[in-house]
Amino acid sequence: MTATSRGWTDLYAWQLDRGSGTPLSRQIYMQVRSAVLSGALRAGTRVPSSRVMAGQLGVARTSVVAAYEQLRTEGYVESHHGSGTFISGQVASLATRRRSGRRAPKRTAMPTSARAFADFERSAAQGEDRPFNTGRTLIDARTAETWRSLTHRAVRQFGPNDLGYADPAGLAELRANICDYLRVARAVRCEPDQIVITAGTQQAIDIAIRVLLAPGDEVWVEDPGYPLTHAQLLLAKMRPHAIPVDVQGLVVDAGRRAAPRARAVFVTPSHQFPTGVAMSMARRLELLAWARQSGAFIVEDDYASEFRYSGPPLASLQGLDDCEQVIYVGTLNKALFPGLRIGYAVVPRALLRAFVGARYLIDRQPATLQQAVASEFMQQGHFAAHIRRMRQLYREQRDALAETLTRRSAGRLEVTLPDQGMHLVAYLRDGSPDVALEAAAQRAGIVVRAISRFYRAARPRPGLLLGFSGFPRQLIVPAAARLSALVGKRIS
Repeated sequence: MTATSRGWTDLYAWQLDRGSGTPLSRQIYMQVRSAVLSGALRAGTRVPSSRVMAGQLGVARTSVVAAYEQLRTEGYVESHHGSGTFISGQVASLATRRRSGRRAPKRTAMPTSARAFADFERSAAQGEDRPFNTGRTLIDARTAETWRSLTHRAVRQFGPNDLGYADPAGLAELRANICDYLRVARAVRCEPDQIVITAGTQQAIDIAIRVLLAPGDEVWVEDPGYPLTHAQLLLAKMRPHAIPVDVQGLVVDAGRRAAPRARAVFVTPSHQFPTGVAMSMARRLELLAWARQSGAFIVEDDYASEFRYSGPPLASLQGLDDCEQVIYVGTLNKALFPGLRIGYAVVPRALLRAFVGARYLIDRQPATLQQAVASEFMQQGHFAAHIRRMRQLYREQRDALAETLTRRSAGRLEVTLPDQGMHLVAYLRDGSPDVALEAAAQRAGIVVRAISRFYRAARPRPGLLLGFSGFPRQLIVPAAARLSALVGKRIS
């Protein structure tokens, strides 16, 4: 028998009632038997030796030996010479079947607040590795080996300071490196102490909602827009107003008409999600002027800003802000890999103490090891080199996807070639239902998102959202060909 969970019995809450009339050996027997039947101790789990158990309980060893003999006789445990005593597989499996056959207990009614969390629309499972799921990344052998080496080094240098509580705003060295990067690459106006490390843009937006808003406050969101931001606002009891997006980005005039007293606006100006349009300079200045006049704040989500494929990098909206009314949020998770769980917010000084306080209350601090590795990765220039390589690779993957869809769909798809980001949109020229095509693609082993799902009030334009960043060209081309064939079947 293969022993499992070798250490768990040492942590089990063995107890004796010395005031009870039940003999001590019988109490020990009943506790082990109950633990087996309840499933707390699984088959193959090693039980403490009679000497160790006697020491833990403060009883004579003979009491434990007597209990173990009774358990062995009834088949609850079995002994292996020279190895010890283990929970019997046969009895444990019978106990499992016994538990599975029991009538399920009556479930407590789900509270309304819990139901809201369960019901919001989830994006496609991020663990899904089929094309063309979104939010996925690739790292080449060079990045993988460098990250592995830096991690080993960080572990070897781990000291007492790394094992205790740390600054809830994040590691000072990482914040300084992120600050240097944002100043150069995104024209962000910041100092290292304005940067707060988060688990990603989602957590940064959650903190911004907590700090900026009170239940019932009106806010603007893009329409179409990122569904998780909309869900976060609803769960926080805000009143989001869906503001249309055109070729220049968020329509500020429409926002003024819909909710002139809005307290905040959540935007993706450099690469609007999901359409991919970039907010024009005129519209950026208009939005900043509205925020200044109304005293509102702007939360700028600059996701995937690292990957721009043509033209000069677009400056951040925050870099144009003279009144510190923009909270700029970004992430290393899309630049490197989602499992990293490191994002950041550049916070106006007036909000900094509140933002760090909220960060502290949510989960105390970011993990120290990954921060140290990411900081060294940036400090030594590996981050910039990785971005340059991935930019070229993702451009090739984007072009392969767009070219295959355009060529194989016989004019049925209008493919927009984004200058930035990690996904593209293929619009259905005939206006056929994109949700039905999404389902058909799923059955064919292809993951796409119907873009109509991202609309709130504006009239949807049917299309498909396809991620290209996480899949090599040799996987993209045949999958795109299959998708094009599906489009033809649905239309014909």
